[in-house]
Amino acid sequence: MPTVEELYRNYGILADATEQVGQIRRQAIKELPQFATGENLPRVADILTQLLQTDDSAEFNLVNNALLSIFKMDAKGTLGGLFSQILQGEDIVRERAIKFLSTKLKTLPDEVLTKEVEELILTESKKVLEDVTGEEFVLFMKILSGLKSLQTVSGRQQLVELVAEQADLEQTFNPSDPDCVDRLLQCTRQAVPLFSKNVHSTRFVTYFCEQVLPNLSSLTTPVEGLDIQLEVLKLLAEMSSFCGDMEKLETNLRKLFDKLLEYMPLPPEEAENGENAGNEEPKLQFSYVECLLYSFHQLGRKLPDFLTAKLNAEKLKDFKIRLQYFARGLQVYIRQLRLALQGKTGEALKTDENKIKVVALKITNNINVLIKDLFHIPPSYKSTVTLSWKPVQKVEIGQKRATEDTSSGSPPKKSPAGPKRDARQIYNPPSGKYSSNLGNFNYERSLQGK
Repeated sequence: MPTVEELYRNYGILADATEQVGQIRRQAIKELPQFATGENLPRVADILTQLLQTDDSAEFNLVNNALLSIFKMDAKGTLGGLFSQILQGEDIVRERAIKFLSTKLKTLPDEVLTKEVEELILTESKKVLEDVTGEEFVLFMKILSGLKSLQTVSGRQQLVELVAEQADLEQTFNPSDPDCVDRLLQCTRQAVPLFSKNVHSTRFVTYFCEQVLPNLSSLTTPVEGLDIQLEVLKLLAEMSSFCGDMEKLETNLRKLFDKLLEYMPLPPEEAENGENAGNEEPKLQFSYVECLLYSFHQLGRKLPDFLTAKLNAEKLKDFKIRLQYFARGLQVYIRQLRLALQGKTGEALKTDENKIKVVALKITNNINVLIKDLFHIPPSYKSTVTLSWKPVQKVEIGQKRATEDTSSGSPPKKSPAGPKRDARQIYNPPSGKYSSNLGNFNYERSLQGK
């Protein structure tokens, strides 16, 4: 494979004057596609991919245009050059080649991105996914989920299996290993948007119930300020809606039930004078309970007699006491929140304090609906609620992503250490290594005060 300089020399366009080098390089890049014929095309694609490392904006744009040009001549040959550098090239070249694919593939017409071409992209991507960083994994999932051939149910299922393999769901979960925890969360975030009534989350939900929930309090993360336990519970709640038939349903439902009990305290004991015997009332952790109660409600539909037939009478009585106590506290907070938000509209609702109250009202209303269902005799699982953190306007978010994805008119800046936030994460933007700390208000702090 000739070097870029050798290629320039062969074309007879190298000049001695240093100030002319930039112009000469740009002219050479413009002319390179003319030589992309037959067996030369993959070599030209390889060279152009190497040139993506330039920090010159004009040159970077020319390289992008040249790659797109030869892509339309021979997509498979161009992909050969791109993936060759992704697998074997320098880090900066690898990074920019992946970003080129993630932003430019979707701009190509259907006659270029044929089924055979998409199959090649999938095959080569699987090779790359054997050894990727968190950010690279996110970009490849974005690339693959955008392929037309993978928009089908079988295609989505194939992507879920790819993510499951990346998440290493066959291995025992190690809650004390931050990398292990990070990998599971990152992979699960990529899997969540793929789940549907036809593409089930059973394998992930089973793993969370069996491996993660029992170790919830032991989870570690390098991300400062991230409530890792709440993060896990939110992901479980989102996945629970699409869980299919589970082999050990009763066992896993019991694990979920036991974890729910940890966050639903018994009422404090009363002294003889009617006052609380303890110094403090139990803290009601609404965010945790919303997630756990929702997950239990979703899985409970698959075994509706769990509370009545699978629990002994004493356990059921204990649970109803906890539900009743939690429901009483819930009603107090709902009234307080409604009163605080009464008459507020427009800009007044956009303050940080009122945003917290609006989300807190969603959380408490959701819990209220689910508790009412469980108080039915026998318990009911018919009510539906929308999880409090799910956005209302998904279309607007999608439009923002489209704008960000296509704005590559200049060479990308070198990434800071650690993967960036994935634009796909519209449900629960987590904090730290993979994204900024958005959406995780401290509801309890605002709601526990008397």
